[in-house]
Amino acid sequence: MAVTESVTGETSGGAREAHEGILRRQSARESRARTYARALPIVPVRARGLTIEGADGRRYLDCLSGAGTLALGHNHPVVLEAIRKVLDSGAPLSILDLATPVKDAFITELFRTLPPGLADRARVQFCGPAGTDAVEAAFKLVRAATGRTGVLAFTGAYHGMTSGALAASGGACDVRVARLPYPQDYRCPFGVGGPGGAELSARWTESVLDDPKSGVPLPAGMILEPVQGEGGVLPAPDAWLRRMRQLTADRGIPLIADEIQTGVGRTGAFWAVEHSGVVPDVMVLSKAIGGSLPLAVVVYRDDLDVWEPGAHAGTFRGNQLAMAAGTATLAHVRENGLSERAALLGTRMLSQLRALKDEFACVGDVRGRGLMIGVEFVNPEAEGERDTEATRNGRGLSAGEPEDRPGSRGDGDTRLRGPVRDTPVEPRGAAVAGVGTGRDTGHGSSLGGAVVSGWDGGALSGWDDGSRSRPHPAAPELASAVQRACLERGLIVELGGRHAGVVRLLPPLTITDEQAAAVLDRLADAVAAVARDPVAHGVRPPRRPDDRDEPSG
Repeated sequence: MAVTESVTGETSGGAREAHEGILRRQSARESRARTYARALPIVPVRARGLTIEGADGRRYLDCLSGAGTLALGHNHPVVLEAIRKVLDSGAPLSILDLATPVKDAFITELFRTLPPGLADRARVQFCGPAGTDAVEAAFKLVRAATGRTGVLAFTGAYHGMTSGALAASGGACDVRVARLPYPQDYRCPFGVGGPGGAELSARWTESVLDDPKSGVPLPAGMILEPVQGEGGVLPAPDAWLRRMRQLTADRGIPLIADEIQTGVGRTGAFWAVEHSGVVPDVMVLSKAIGGSLPLAVVVYRDDLDVWEPGAHAGTFRGNQLAMAAGTATLAHVRENGLSERAALLGTRMLSQLRALKDEFACVGDVRGRGLMIGVEFVNPEAEGERDTEATRNGRGLSAGEPEDRPGSRGDGDTRLRGPVRDTPVEPRGAAVAGVGTGRDTGHGSSLGGAVVSGWDGGALSGWDDGSRSRPHPAAPELASAVQRACLERGLIVELGGRHAGVVRLLPPLTITDEQAAAVLDRLADAVAAVARDPVAHGVRPPRRPDDRDEPSG
């Protein structure tokens, strides 16, 4: 199928009836906990590469990719061939932790891809088949190795759905894990953004670790995502990652890198930690390493291997089909330079998507790394930024220019299209020197060579002086409307972010230039349709600050 082919053609009555019947039975019989099925009412029956065909005959471009599981897309020939080879050989399909030629080939290929500082002294533990099992195993490992119990994690994190993994994730309620601020530009927790915000995050972490009254004893480990996916597609600054590595190494704290979604070329490097040159002590891996089938492992430094036999196990840790598919996937990505391809294509897609920020006030931010891309939607009618002359200039208004024009907050127009922007203005006087040099210029005062100007333990230059705009509130209803509009146009996307206000793109690494153009065209058209008439797409009109409830009579 041509990627620009219409997906609104006629379908037979029988196909439509079968499609609707399956959805009805799913709704009646499956758990209320189902998620993707609610937002994506499709019934896939065939798939190849980027394309899915539904039971009703409609075709879709799949930028969900099994939540990042399908590095090579659906049913890639090298994956199918690897699976058929195992099936035809008569080999056992599930072997617990016994050695087999298939398993040996998988470990060999996996170790070939690991960061050099880890590969030469690595051990691997096969876990239950989901990423959350690998996270649980990693926590058990570092607790056994250090004799300590606590774990450091970061706000906005997502590490899985089992008890221990949930406790380290951003939405935990029964908190048993110390939370640290994760750096980000658009919604910086310190209101600074950029290298200054990352430096404050690092300083906070250092203070928590070294302050005897912080309430946080020396932990068993620190877990982080090099790019927070479910947290809203937030790439960690490379210099900040190096700082976390230094802080943990200096204090004997194992660093756990959660590469479950970022691994196998997704971010433009085979493993996302390689962007920063960081070598973690532990890596938790799943999703793409199984080549579309369930597989999860923990890779760790050999001196941490203190487990007794049977200390961690899992019935399905010997899935031979997943290991064969994983070997084929890892080798194909490595041999065909798909990581480098993801870096180049991702940069191009991000550049084109950022044009949406200039056209639509409801697009707050566009960010990502490689083919892990997010578009955050905001409510431009709601209060958020400081309404000062500086911020008015920062969002594209001249000093003294009236706001009563289409798309602004003054004329009653409910459209979300127009040049009104909330682009953050750099803090006045918060100059940062030496960014990206990779050198520390003093313990506790620099972030990869980025020294915050004027920092003396008091006020940060430019801090909270009204010169930096605050982003508008997240708009999950808008994001959901855009997701629905994308589906109508034959494009499958995911939602994420703190308030589910981020539309996420996770296309396979094999996506072609033509397919990428079609994805961007369909997404842009969906955004334009929702921005022109949000109410028609199910978005409730925003409540203005001066709105008053009608008196009850």
